Amino acid sequence: MLALTVKPGTAHSGSLDHVAEPDAQRGAILVRTLAVGICGTDREILSGAYGRASPGHERLILGHESLGEVQQAPAGCGLQPGDLVVGIVRQPDPVPCEACRQGEWDMCRNGQYTEHGIKELDGFCAERFRSEPQYLVSIDPRLRDTGVLLEPTSVVAKAWDHIERIGQRTRSWQARRALVTGAGPVGLLAALLARQHGCELHVYDHSSDSLKQALVERLGGRYHCESLEAATALAPDVIVECTGAPEVVAACISRNAAGGIVCLAGLSSGAHRIAYDFTALNRSMVLENDVVFGSVNANRRHYEAAAVALARADANWLRSLITRRVALSQWQDALKRESGDIKVVIDFTL
Repeated sequence: MLALTVKPGTAHSGSLDHVAEPDAQRGAILVRTLAVGICGTDREILSGAYGRASPGHERLILGHESLGEVQQAPAGCGLQPGDLVVGIVRQPDPVPCEACRQGEWDMCRNGQYTEHGIKELDGFCAERFRSEPQYLVSIDPRLRDTGVLLEPTSVVAKAWDHIERIGQRTRSWQARRALVTGAGPVGLLAALLARQHGCELHVYDHSSDSLKQALVERLGGRYHCESLEAATALAPDVIVECTGAPEVVAACISRNAAGGIVCLAGLSSGAHRIAYDFTALNRSMVLENDVVFGSVNANRRHYEAAAVALARADANWLRSLITRRVALSQWQDALKRESGDIKVVIDFTL
């Protein structure tokens, strides 16, 4: 079968290769891949920035945003041929730590977890893959065109899960106004969940892109691109920061409402540093009981919540997020950034 592979740590080593069929020892469920989403993590792995192949292997099958159709499944496993499924990216460590033992491998404490397409587990960008049923999430058949968005949605579903848990520190706190910074795929999906949680929605992005603005407005939100200061001056109760840009992060953690919650869901590149007044930050956070936390990855509970969120969403709105579909044979085109891109998908049905 064909698969997109990379030699981790080696720039420009991506290639479309013939690889062996997935070994039955990898899981009882055989899945035919329908689509794989491309994100910044894939681009960084292909650039040689990071990634790790399975022990004893030189190359890694790429891809962690999956959508597939079950081809084979044992009786009584909860899945059957024809079901649409998404693979959970992170797997628990072998020790396991306290978090992994309780199914919260997204919060692994010792770092020995593995991740499909990223760390020591082959990814999903192959014509077929295998998995155990507990690491597959079944989705609504109506999401056949957009179910590949489930993995990034799981990331913000986790963010909102933790926001709500933190908010429970006081009986009086409510998330009335939410600001999302960054209108890429994760930011727009965070905006979707903010509206589903009943928040007044504001989205900031440096781009004046008309499609992004239209998508935010179709959710009933307001799109800000003129001024970061004006957006953060709204004093939101919740900020979900999805850019990782240092100046945006700094504005978010210093301009939320008293008792506000800031979730950092974007990763900084490390290439840009800014001066910052941590004395003032300390004073405001202590006096206003603010919370800033980071969040990445997700466990099964969050994938299931994401599946519910996508099933509730407007189908045409979700389709609008996928701005390009590329055949596996043209995978290089999926890695190129083009004007107007939001989410680019390798479509195995083309």
